[in-house]
Amino acid sequence: MTKLDEILENYPDEEFLKADGFDLAIIGVEANSLRLVYSVEKCIELLMEDDGMSYEDGIEHLYFNVIGAYVGENTPIWVYTL
Repeated sequence: MTKLDEILENYPDEEFLKADGFDLAIIGVEANSLRLVYSVEKCIELLMEDDGMSYEDGIEHLYFNVIGAYVGENTPIWVYTL
């Protein structure tokens, strides 16, 4: 069971806004706003593994095409999990 599956099971009445292709980078849900929380590092790893990007290209793609996109009040939260 993935983290997303667990979240959907625990919040069956909520509609979450997901970032396409990054389900495996979900690390949780923010308690107050009920927005999905993603690991930036895991997103970059997925871009490198799945799309064959270099680390630098993965960072650039993630910031310019994913993290930088505000899509309303349910926009996911992006965190570094150092």
